[in-house]
Amino acid sequence: MKTDLYNKGGEKIGSVEVSDRIFGKSWNADLVHQALRVQETNRRERIAHAKDRGEVRGGGRKPWRQKGTGRARHGSIRSPLWVGGGRAHGPNKEKIYSLHISQKMRQGAMFAIFSKRLAEGEIKVVDSLGITEPKTKLLRDALKVLSPRQNALIIVSPENKAIFAASGNIEKVKVTDPRALNVYDLLRYKNVIIEQGALETIEQHYGSKK
Repeated sequence: MKTDLYNKGGEKIGSVEVSDRIFGKSWNADLVHQALRVQETNRRERIAHAKDRGEVRGGGRKPWRQKGTGRARHGSIRSPLWVGGGRAHGPNKEKIYSLHISQKMRQGAMFAIFSKRLAEGEIKVVDSLGITEPKTKLLRDALKVLSPRQNALIIVSPENKAIFAASGNIEKVKVTDPRALNVYDLLRYKNVIIEQGALETIEQHYGSKK
């Protein structure tokens, strides 16, 4: 299939062939949701942690003798029954929350997003952004035409180091390597801009995998 090809001024200058396998898929909301959930879960930081009775201080000896005091029996002040004791069933930073999804399913979700966004006009393929210096102003000027809201995912060839540096100070813009795409980024940004050279890398990196 073919899609429009633009220059950095936002003018249509022709068309470019894109892979049906990547850009011609039907929408699959369930698969996209599953892939996004797996990615977000695996990014989760295990911070919350409550000390159990083996981690709190004190309680080295029995607080009072077993019989004869008239008080309830206790073996340690580390017990969850005591103020300052361990927490029973609290959150534990050792708990594993990670989920797994197959490479085929993850790529299928990405292809569904690519296809839907291309069909809705939210993806633009440009011949080149023409940025050879690591200057934020150059990238901002290009985005004024290609993504007026300054909210875009820009996919460029890995060797184009200047544009990676130029994007560092723009809050809602991310420049990424075409070999490091993920579901979250493809959904997050208002527009997706793909340099023609990066498009070829995408099709080589993902298109030949079964």
